[in-house]
Amino acid sequence: MLNLTLYHASPSRSSVTLWMLEEVGQPYDIKLLKLSAGDNMKPDYLAINPMGKVPALRHGETVITELAAICTYLADEFPDKKLNVPIGTPKRGVYLKWLFFGPGCLEPAVIDRAAPRKEETRRAMLGYGDFDTTMNVLVKAVEEGPWLMGDQFTAADVVIGANIRWGMIFKMIPERKEFVEYAARIAARPAAQRAEAKDKELAAKAA
Repeated sequence: MLNLTLYHASPSRSSVTLWMLEEVGQPYDIKLLKLSAGDNMKPDYLAINPMGKVPALRHGETVITELAAICTYLADEFPDKKLNVPIGTPKRGVYLKWLFFGPGCLEPAVIDRAAPRKEETRRAMLGYGDFDTTMNVLVKAVEEGPWLMGDQFTAADVVIGANIRWGMIFKMIPERKEFVEYAARIAARPAAQRAEAKDKELAAKAA
């Protein structure tokens, strides 16, 4: 298939996809969008992602949106990097759980804490239950380490790890010892370092 093309705004959620692409190690192009100029709401981009959000990834004729879906797709599409747990493997279910836990529980819990509702919401109405439970479940998952799936680093660590790092930087996730150590392991990954350096260059270009 053709090279990968990332529709990217720097910095944003698509910065996580940039990291994932560096982990995959395949050639890719970047179409830089300037959110402040409304590039994401222009007709040509809305034809790619009608939500007007980044990231979006094109691989040949296939377009994938939603961060966790993109990371899952890339891990499965390039299995030689061993960023996935293959179908038919017993731990595949646990791996998928963490991929869905990111956008389904972790991110909503953090955003709700950062922008509280006017009226207290009943726990049963929230897919993640409550913030403290979400954090405790995550601590238990990362404390044994080094990664969510044990010794294997996977796309799930990209999705969850990026949220934890970002959340602690903006003081939206508590700096618990387990999170700090997990984030340090992620920050030491060469692919994460390359992505961060590229993103800084792109942010300067988009300024």
